[in-house]
Amino acid sequence: MPSLVVGARGIVGAHIVRRLVKLGECPLALSRTPQEAADVRWIVGDLVRPDDLQLPPVSTIYCTAPVGLLADAIGHMAGSSLRRVVAFTSTSLVTKVDSEIESERDSVRSWAEDERRLIDACRRLGIHWTILRPTIIYDEGQDQNVTRIARLVERFGFFPLAGNGKGLRQPVHAEDLASGAVDAAASEAAIDKIYAVPGGEVVSYREMVGRIFDGLNRSRLILPIPLLLWKAALKLGAPFVPNTNVAMGSRMAKDMVFDGAPAARDFGWRPRGFKPRFRMPL
Repeated sequence: MPSLVVGARGIVGAHIVRRLVKLGECPLALSRTPQEAADVRWIVGDLVRPDDLQLPPVSTIYCTAPVGLLADAIGHMAGSSLRRVVAFTSTSLVTKVDSEIESERDSVRSWAEDERRLIDACRRLGIHWTILRPTIIYDEGQDQNVTRIARLVERFGFFPLAGNGKGLRQPVHAEDLASGAVDAAASEAAIDKIYAVPGGEVVSYREMVGRIFDGLNRSRLILPIPLLLWKAALKLGAPFVPNTNVAMGSRMAKDMVFDGAPAARDFGWRPRGFKPRFRMPL
């Protein structure tokens, strides 16, 4: 039976599709609009309207879309052949639970509830599941995390660091996550478990930014700014830096480190170190 990739046009989902094709499979990929690609069978559908889904039998579902959508739809997708679901959430469920931004706290509570609902739905349907929680996901030129910093560096030539930036990070590449998802789906040891899937190297926030400069072939110009001043400047500059908030500055000093040993033990998790390389223009 083939696999189904939900969120196949995203940075992780696209790598999952390529990984499955490389392994000799012709996977199914769900999209709201028609797509064409060699060695991939695209299915037009939307998890928001699960009654309209018309899926052939599949053995495994990989989901990089919001897990709440899959939790609501999986009852319409679970034929007798479906044996495994591998879904992605985030370590933000832990790191943002005490955020100073109320909307972030609300979001992670909702996300945690959606994760629980998916697990409960799988249990009711007799489907084995694995939940993967990545740290900072990047894919040079494609993501909204590391690449966003790179674009700011390209635009302004420097990066304003809130405080000392000593908080520890583990950026993880989208391609490694795809390989990890496929390996987890094949592992009996990973059945019905939740895993943190951090990157292969622990670096400070300041060093993470420094390596982004390196990946752009630019000299490092990182300007430490007192946190209160950083927050005040962000309020003034918010129109020029979309998708930012004041909590980001506070988190630059906070360690966000997770143990990848259980994933390494159960499905061979071995991600790369953090050495991004960017093609121009971004």
